[in-house]
Amino acid sequence: MTERAHLAVVGAGPAGLAAALAAAARGVRVTLVDADGQAGGQFYRQPARAFGARRPQALHHQWRTWERLRDGLEAHLAAGRIIHLTGHHVWCAERKPGSSAREPGSFAVHALRGPAQEEGATVRADALLLATGGYERVLPFPGWTLPGVVTAGGAQAMLKGGLVLPGRTVVVAGTGPLLLPVATGLAAAGARVAALVESAGPGAVARRTPALAAEPVKLAEAAWYAGQLLRYRVRTLARHTVLEAHGAGRLEAVTVAALGRDGRVRPGSARRIPCDALAVGHGMLPHTDLAETLGCTLAGTAVRVDDEQRTDVPGVWAAGGTTGIGGAGLALAEGHIAGRSIAARLHGTAPDPRSWAAAARARDRGRAFFAALERVYAPPPGWADRITDDTVVCRCEEVTAGQVRTASGTLGAGDLRTVKLLTRAGMGWCQGRMCTPAVAGLTGCPPNPGRRPFARPVPLGILADLPDD
Repeated sequence: MTERAHLAVVGAGPAGLAAALAAAARGVRVTLVDADGQAGGQFYRQPARAFGARRPQALHHQWRTWERLRDGLEAHLAAGRIIHLTGHHVWCAERKPGSSAREPGSFAVHALRGPAQEEGATVRADALLLATGGYERVLPFPGWTLPGVVTAGGAQAMLKGGLVLPGRTVVVAGTGPLLLPVATGLAAAGARVAALVESAGPGAVARRTPALAAEPVKLAEAAWYAGQLLRYRVRTLARHTVLEAHGAGRLEAVTVAALGRDGRVRPGSARRIPCDALAVGHGMLPHTDLAETLGCTLAGTAVRVDDEQRTDVPGVWAAGGTTGIGGAGLALAEGHIAGRSIAARLHGTAPDPRSWAAAARARDRGRAFFAALERVYAPPPGWADRITDDTVVCRCEEVTAGQVRTASGTLGAGDLRTVKLLTRAGMGWCQGRMCTPAVAGLTGCPPNPGRRPFARPVPLGILADLPDD
């Protein structure tokens, strides 16, 4: 008997789940590889079962969509069509080319498992889907390293996954649509949200009304969040930004100020807000490490794909945040299209785009909507000028803004790699994922992603145990 074609899906968020379910339903054997202990990703993050949460749906919207994904996954798991590997941190994906253009080859997905991530595991497959999502853009400011300052997504993960609040009195700040669910979620869970500080202004949203109106469901969702902010008496400070975080040992207050239409701080507008937690975020960036290792072409900061969600590397598809940040709805549509395409291609037939026409329409609307949002919620001009020289920019290597400016100005570094060599910014544990946007903003260098052979640190023993091929 010929063994069924095998698909490896990296990432069990909305895109990965949708693709795995679509492919498994069409006769493909699927291995779902994910770092978390439960499926869902950041958007559908669940509390650990040991917590015994009685109403986890209170932390989510679109709960019915999650229930359909969860029930579908459980059915395929029970039938043996999907294997779900939890706690597997993928550090590399390799492609072994096929013998001809009609044979794309095979793939080896290498992961670390175990509490200390010191055990190796390899999944071999005929096709690979990258659904690795995104990570938060972090822009530093004086005091951002104080205990009590977390990212907006980090605060949301603490609440959804750990059922804990980052503090009793919280300021939510930065820019982007993520701030709305974070502020309302924290308020509903019992925190006092002292202010929602958003650098974008109402005018920026109004100028994009035609593009945004194409997604009325999203606009209704935004209106619902606005109602929740009123309900919990959350003060919204539009066209404002955080200038500094204050505290002796931990966060005690933040200073915020109004921004003019040019994005610069308005003189005399600074005010101090007492708080013990600050959740700050400036949007998301795609995770592309595995795609870059495989040689996939990027479009800007995201993986470039065709109408079937195929990359330009044979046998590799991508969906969700790794192809561009766009929310759960867009990720679900892209994942569904990818799963159907993969199933057809692995069975040796040309896929019929008519079979995913509804998902394609949702994808097109979603991409247009989030392209407009990206322009609305860009970081304000001049943010890098407000970073003082003694502000730590690279936390891993404790590199300050002054050192970065010296490397760029006095020493003449003209690209991020040279700045890295001169200052060590980006040489630490995160390999520049956190500090690259800040270093690029301070130096004016293009924030081009650096191609790395590994997506995360790997013990030498794991490398030594790999087979020679």
